[in-house]
Amino acid sequence: MTTIRDIAQKAGVSVTTTSYVLNNTGNISEATRRRVLQAAEELNYHPNAFARHLKNRRTRNIGVFISRFGGTFYEDILEGIHSIILDTDYELLVCPESRSPRRMLLHRQVDGAIVFDSKVSSDSLVKLASQRFPIVVLDRRLEKDFLLPILLDNAQGVREAFHHFYEQGLRRIVYVAGSPDSFDNTERAQTFLQEAQQHGLDVPVLQGHFTEISGYEAAQALFQSGQLPEAVFCANDQMAIGFLRAMRERGLQAPADIAVIGFDDIPVARYMTPSLSTVGASRFEWGASATRQLLDFLENNTPFQPRRIPTRFIARQSSQK
Repeated sequence: MTTIRDIAQKAGVSVTTTSYVLNNTGNISEATRRRVLQAAEELNYHPNAFARHLKNRRTRNIGVFISRFGGTFYEDILEGIHSIILDTDYELLVCPESRSPRRMLLHRQVDGAIVFDSKVSSDSLVKLASQRFPIVVLDRRLEKDFLLPILLDNAQGVREAFHHFYEQGLRRIVYVAGSPDSFDNTERAQTFLQEAQQHGLDVPVLQGHFTEISGYEAAQALFQSGQLPEAVFCANDQMAIGFLRAMRERGLQAPADIAVIGFDDIPVARYMTPSLSTVGASRFEWGASATRQLLDFLENNTPFQPRRIPTRFIARQSSQK
């Protein structure tokens, strides 16, 4: 493997001068610079990236810690992240929930992180975030310098969904919640139940886990109780799809028997029969916005600016009485 010493010998200059030229530092004459670069090219020299990273304390890597890779929900966020990284010399290291950002920091493998994984504890993120290791989180609200939450505006879309039910005269409404440790689930539930309370409604809550099967099981439990609601709001589309499947098996139709709304606007929602009413947001912009701010901080030391990604209610067949 070619070394700096080999280049120095071929160019007839010192190792120090060669190092200055290769790192674009020092006051070196143009003639010497050309001679060193020509020697490097002739010897097919490639700098040791890892060694340069240790010296500069920069890896040009961004860590993305995400719960899972499958499904369009996460794919859209990753596409947004990748769209911004594509025009830079940074690389992405995308890690499933089993990996630890602490280990990557200690090994200096990434310059900063984007986290969308509830399994990574908030305490760990607060301890890790620093000027040398800025972190953007997409799934919780944390307050600390060098730690930026970019979240969905859950409240706006959920309020619109509630009023869609209410304005149709629907009063017997059930809420199907997602995973208890999810920040988004907590905000959606709090908003929906507060709106219901302000309108004098008591809304039962069934526990799900953001999966299709949990929506199906929530519906089965509801049907066994014998108390059929007029409307159901599910904290994500997957649970709404499971709920609708259970309805079909029981001979019930949406919206004639029960109006159903989900959240996320996954692609299949618009193509189902009936098409699924839902709350949507640009997941692509969510990922892109997080990446822009992280890179602006790393490159220009631009202060973080907390942001909410807008949401909107999308009325389709499953909830239109």
